[in-house]
Amino acid sequence: MSDTRSSRAHESRPGAGVPQGTLPAGKIAGRRPVRIGPFSGVLRWRPLAALLGSLAVLVAVFVLNVGLGEYQISPGEVLATLLGGGDRAQQIIIWELRLPRSLTGLLVGAALGLAGAIMQAIARNALASPDMLGITWGAGTAATAVIVLGGTAGSVAGALANVGLPLVALAGGLVTGLAVYLLAYNRGVDSFRLVLVGVGMSALAGNATYWLLTIGDVNDAGRALVWLTGSLNARGWEHVIPVGIALVVLVPLTLVGAHVLGALQFDDDTVRGLGVRMDLARGTLLLAAAALASIATAAAGPIQFVALATPQIALRLARTSRPPLLTSVALGAALVVGADVISRTAFGWLELPVGIVTAILGAPYLIYLLVRRYQEVRA
Repeated sequence: MSDTRSSRAHESRPGAGVPQGTLPAGKIAGRRPVRIGPFSGVLRWRPLAALLGSLAVLVAVFVLNVGLGEYQISPGEVLATLLGGGDRAQQIIIWELRLPRSLTGLLVGAALGLAGAIMQAIARNALASPDMLGITWGAGTAATAVIVLGGTAGSVAGALANVGLPLVALAGGLVTGLAVYLLAYNRGVDSFRLVLVGVGMSALAGNATYWLLTIGDVNDAGRALVWLTGSLNARGWEHVIPVGIALVVLVPLTLVGAHVLGALQFDDDTVRGLGVRMDLARGTLLLAAAALASIATAAAGPIQFVALATPQIALRLARTSRPPLLTSVALGAALVVGADVISRTAFGWLELPVGIVTAILGAPYLIYLLVRRYQEVRA
């Protein structure tokens, strides 16, 4: 009798029958069901906090970067000027001189962060990024050819120079990305094979770039070499507008098509069983990521390691199954703008290209990823 009473009492308690360590539906720790009209989903607090924190850091470093210079402007005055206030001198300095540079860094970092997150999610490999897969180098090689050979009368590069550096770099990155995908494809795309092919393509494009530098005019080669380090120096609205237009078009399309990224985390047979057209989805997203990386390279040169490190940092902050896209966008923008702050202030009168700063910060992280990958393979 006592056993019967205790059993009934147990069944009447809220949450009875739920496995230990879990909560009833609608009360999962860190998640909250949300429904807006015909749309419903789950709000996860930690990824949201990571996104908001990343945006806060981005705003802070952006305002700081705009205010730095020979004529110091306080953060409050920067915000007031951006909102339509400030005196005439502050408006000229911010709107005509400093804001285009900071906006270019923000947009370039956002594009690289999103491109890296997409590639790492598709390849299921932390080493998959535009710079590791050769896409950045492919865009750089095409742009270098235009810079170095553009002055040759009647040359193809001279004709392309009239079209514009961004379009040429975009074409070079897309061609390289397509070549990597086709060479890595063998009844599907294996992440390890993709990275190996990408590393080989990076070496090929890098050597082609250095060859172009040796055969070109000294002045043109010097100009191309400065661009190849990745720099935000002398960036104006003519650099902001093309990158901004490209992001306005590509980012929404990428985010809409990114709903299949969750399915692509599984093995190929499982993905096909879920009804996802795997090759089409993977190829389309890789093409979009290659376009984002190429446009960023055309605007500021090949800024290294941003697309590699940013998605992994976002992944660890949000603790999700794959790199969160929006958090990667915000962190990528914050990293490039923050690196620009360091390059302008850390060495006094000497201003370093932002690509050197990101390389110094990112190289140790790449070594860490390689060591960790090796340990995982051995385990």
